[in-house]
Amino acid sequence: MSQLETVADRILDAVHCAPGCQVDDLVLSLPELTWNQVFLEVDHLSRTGQVRLTAMGKGKYTIWLPIKEKRTRPPNQLSRFDDKKTGVSSL
Repeated sequence: MSQLETVADRILDAVHCAPGCQVDDLVLSLPELTWNQVFLEVDHLSRTGQVRLTAMGKGKYTIWLPIKEKRTRPPNQLSRFDDKKTGVSSL
């Protein structure tokens, strides 16, 4: 890894290589980072939508890259006739 690579870059690369890994396994796969560094950056990446966390029960979480969704228009521009859950027009 490059010295210029950020903590976020390292985490995103690791998740790209092992999608659905547990957060604890992610920490072990990045020995140059502390648990706190990984946890804080995963928290930030999750809040900004760059990764997705899934609870697997009692303190266990898996981490994924988000699925890219195709939308014909932004969700805040749905017409009053659109189903807000599916985005399908009833016209």
